Amino acid sequence: MSLWFTEKQTSSFGITAKVNRTLESENTDFQQLDMVETQEFGNMLLLDGMVMTTEKDEFVYHEMIAHVPLFTHPSPKNVLVVGGGDGGTIREVLKHSSVEKVTQVEIDGKVVEYSKKHLPHISCEYGNPRVELIIGDGFEHIIKSENRYDIILVDSTEPVGPAAGLFTKGFYAGIAKALKKDGIFVAQTDNPWFKADLIKNAIQDTKEIFPIARLYTCNIPTYPSGMWTFTMGSKVYDPLKVSIDKIFDINGKYYTPELHYASFVLPKFLQSLCK
Repeated sequence: MSLWFTEKQTSSFGITAKVNRTLESENTDFQQLDMVETQEFGNMLLLDGMVMTTEKDEFVYHEMIAHVPLFTHPSPKNVLVVGGGDGGTIREVLKHSSVEKVTQVEIDGKVVEYSKKHLPHISCEYGNPRVELIIGDGFEHIIKSENRYDIILVDSTEPVGPAAGLFTKGFYAGIAKALKKDGIFVAQTDNPWFKADLIKNAIQDTKEIFPIARLYTCNIPTYPSGMWTFTMGSKVYDPLKVSIDKIFDINGKYYTPELHYASFVLPKFLQSLCK
């Protein structure tokens, strides 16, 4: 008998993976957390039945949420990561020597705990002295911060449960206040096949708050539809005007200097969401 996990991405569509064994299953204070070992993608973190990351394809998301903004800013020193308890985003941020401190605010400490245990190559930088981990509410942390960060990365789950407030115009406005005068923020904004309205609202809200607002994409096979978007808001720096000579080798598997620009080239149906 085979055991399969299916994430229902809509009421009539889902993706499925063969599970070798369940490593953890716990109803935390905030969500249902499961860690399973899959045959195709290795260990897989699930929150409320949704795939958050896997050993096989995690590098795509983490490289793209981190390096596009960090190479856009000429000298990022103080970075905030909201969410991202698996640790992959801070791992990528720390590849930039200009970064003096990464503050991570993760609401669910169990995500960090089980990621350290079962996703060690993703969570490998938690002991780095440049990292401050805060178990708490990212929304509240943003509201209490002002003119503090060069870059803010919103590495959240989908807009349900504890992450629902992280997709609102009020949150983006709070981010703008928490950023320095030349700051940049990036938020993951789901996929255009099933969440077109979410993307449209996110980019429109960002345009009303930031002088520069751009949408970019990547391909992640275990995320809904495989096509994933990120929304960037920047006070000064345009990611399309970065000199390619400034982009160094990050020793990654997905992000490249050429892809930095190419990721902003959108298919026509996605362009229409940004108007």
